[in-house]
Amino acid sequence: MTARPTISFEFFPPNTPVGVEKLRGVRDALARCDPAFYSVTYGAGGVTRDKTLATVLEIVDEGRTVAPHLSCVGASRESVRELLSLYGERGIRRLVLLRGDLPSGMRGAGDFRYASDLVAFVRAETGDHFHIEVAAYPETHPQARSPRDDLQAFATKMRAGADSAITQYFFNADAYLRFRDAAARLGIDAPIVPGIMPISNYVQLARFSDSCGAEIPRWIRLELAACGDDLDAIRAFGAEVVSAMCRRLLAEGAPGLHFYTLNRSGPTIAILDALGLGSAPG
Repeated sequence: MTARPTISFEFFPPNTPVGVEKLRGVRDALARCDPAFYSVTYGAGGVTRDKTLATVLEIVDEGRTVAPHLSCVGASRESVRELLSLYGERGIRRLVLLRGDLPSGMRGAGDFRYASDLVAFVRAETGDHFHIEVAAYPETHPQARSPRDDLQAFATKMRAGADSAITQYFFNADAYLRFRDAAARLGIDAPIVPGIMPISNYVQLARFSDSCGAEIPRWIRLELAACGDDLDAIRAFGAEVVSAMCRRLLAEGAPGLHFYTLNRSGPTIAILDALGLGSAPG
């Protein structure tokens, strides 16, 4: 019997009471997919720290497994210790550790230069209490000098004590497979989970992709552009394309799928339904 792949969902902390209430409904809708955990982003330089913390603790109070993001930029050893202590007291056992981006106007990078530094610090402070996730970039981090350098930086994070990785989203399965296999040749055998971005808004997707270095293949851009303002057509095409990619990834041995939900349930559920993963096993 084939093991069910691990499914997880990422949220960003809402800015308004309406957004908070909406996200509660999104979590409830996605719960039927039996996720391993929900993750919550941290914002550049920790600018959403309080909102992240509030969202994280609310998910804990719902009895759900949560993996808070924690980034290097702007973080001090003391501030990280404080969060680790709080998370440990609340029963949180999973973290996503990232370098993060320096916000405009922010000068100090904090006590940690690289994500590998943060990983090593958390391990030294807490032993094996936390399952640590780090980021991976199948299409190369936009600030890396070369794919080889980026792969070596990834290996350094894993060797510093990370348990598994979640990738930046992509729309080319070969990019993931090549990256996974290259990491394996360096002796990295920990799970590398593909990050999946559902397609529901072409303009927003193009903006995100241009800023983070994720490539939208030309044929997908043209199909989406041809849909114009027809959101139903965009979502139907997006669900078809992304679910086909996910089907191949799972067939090729990907250990699971991590969805960048953008605090929406519908586009993610459409993909999981197409894959036969839209509800908990009976």
